[in-house]
Amino acid sequence: MNPFTTLRRHLTPAQINIYFSIICFFSPPVLGSLVSIAFNAGGVWSVMLLAAKRRRFNIDRPMLALTAAIYAYCAALFLASIVNGRLAADLRLFLPLITFLLFPISYSTWSITGKTTLARIAILASAAACFGALALAIIQYHRLGVRAEGGAGNPIVFATVTCLAVMTCLAGALSGIEKRWKLLVPAMIAGAMAIVYSGSRMIWVAMPIAGIVVLLVNRRRFAGISVARLAVIGVAVALVIGAVGSRVILDRTDFLVSDWDALNANGDHSTALGLRVAMWEIGVKAFREMPIFGHGISASRELMKQELQDQFGVQQTLSHFHNGFLTALVEAGLLGALALASIFVVAAWNAARTLRLSADPVERFGATMILVAVITYLIAGLTGILIGHDILDATLMVFLVSGTYLASGQTVAPTGKSAPAMAQGASPRP
Repeated sequence: MNPFTTLRRHLTPAQINIYFSIICFFSPPVLGSLVSIAFNAGGVWSVMLLAAKRRRFNIDRPMLALTAAIYAYCAALFLASIVNGRLAADLRLFLPLITFLLFPISYSTWSITGKTTLARIAILASAAACFGALALAIIQYHRLGVRAEGGAGNPIVFATVTCLAVMTCLAGALSGIEKRWKLLVPAMIAGAMAIVYSGSRMIWVAMPIAGIVVLLVNRRRFAGISVARLAVIGVAVALVIGAVGSRVILDRTDFLVSDWDALNANGDHSTALGLRVAMWEIGVKAFREMPIFGHGISASRELMKQELQDQFGVQQTLSHFHNGFLTALVEAGLLGALALASIFVVAAWNAARTLRLSADPVERFGATMILVAVITYLIAGLTGILIGHDILDATLMVFLVSGTYLASGQTVAPTGKSAPAMAQGASPRP
């Protein structure tokens, strides 16, 4: 048989989705921007398939609610540019919004994959990503002498997406979906150690909080297990990770104390902490000047660069104010910040509804994925970037698309007819 014919028969829509899903869950910590390339390319291809009527536009109420919130945020940014007469200057800066606009399109294509199949891919690919993240972190920290940044090229971004991988493994191990839970335990430890090597302090905070939420969601599985025993195991693992990463933890703590002393004693805004304080002051002032519609994207960046130079004598060109909601307030005003907040509120609401109504392990796993993403992004975004980075944007969409589908979506056939739920690996609604 012709090898091309064999390949074509093998690459069915469902099989392509499997390979695509593996890339999306494995690549963020290890291969960085590949997740952005894959997600956006897959979304554009999905548009073509929908136009050719080879895919069905899958409409679920939770997906529509989340789409409305995402599109409202994009619209707020457009409106801010129009009001400020900066539309031409901002056009190129709108390109990253394509990732968000592809949300319902990617959802429709991803929902041809059986739910159980997709859940297991997310778990196992995340486990592989955790091992890969640790390997890169060790090389970068011990051989190159830098903070671990994995394949992301940025320690904070690397830590954020690795935290998602760790929590996916934890949720998978507790859900019972993946029977090889013994593989997931060392994967979680590896991912946690990689996060320590990144030196990203806010993710050090986000990881235990997200972990506690995952444990609470799956608390029924601990009914016959001693809480004290679990606490001992948790503390032991934390001590091992802390001992291995003690040098990193002490160094990052010393940096924070040093930056704080320099800021208080000398008003030094050239440090990491000082620069953040300066940007927050500039951002609050800029928001008060244009509270409803904001300044627009390009004007906000120009304003920040100029004010850093004029007020603090710091020459820096930055794209955000190191607080996700403050950035939205300056760029798109209250309308933009509320729209951005609505994305996370709607996502969390959808997840909470599923957890309240469903006992199905796959659906609860999908809801847990959403909660983990919301918690991790919101905490990381307090002192860093919330959205606006290609890897973070694509990874957020991966978790919101797949999590929403697993939690409350309907599996459909590639040709557009509804597929039998059990035949497609989905779980029946309670």
